[in-house]
Amino acid sequence: MTTAAKILDPGCGSRMFWFDKTNQEVLFGDIRDEEHVLCDGRVLKVEPNAIMDFRSLPFDDATFKLVVFDPPHLRHAGVDSWLRAKYGVLTNDWRDDISKGFAECFRVLASDGVLIFKWAEDQIKVSELLALTDQKPLFGHKSGKREKTHWITS
Repeated sequence: MTTAAKILDPGCGSRMFWFDKTNQEVLFGDIRDEEHVLCDGRVLKVEPNAIMDFRSLPFDDATFKLVVFDPPHLRHAGVDSWLRAKYGVLTNDWRDDISKGFAECFRVLASDGVLIFKWAEDQIKVSELLALTDQKPLFGHKSGKREKTHWITS
């Protein structure tokens, strides 16, 4: 797959943290394309520009200047829960999935590019995730009420 986009978000979900959810420089990808009505009546839309699996990205090496890797962070969520609808859920092979995701994100990242990794430390510790890649983070920041959301830059 070829693209003019400079930025890749291969697990965009509903694009929650993006200020400009239609930014033309970003290729928004996800394995899901679905819509859910949440318990408060709001509609949650997962509408990627392209269907893709972050474990096997359809791009040449060194395609993007910036990759934003925000994979599902939940191992356990109810089948019909709003958490599953909003964030997705990891498979039982989550270590292999995340390891492949890191490898693919770094593969499609330009040699002078930047990877932003976002992780919510609810069910799996960040240290377990960072052990799944040989790449070392440059810096990071915890955010949220309980500082469980980690933003890490490599």
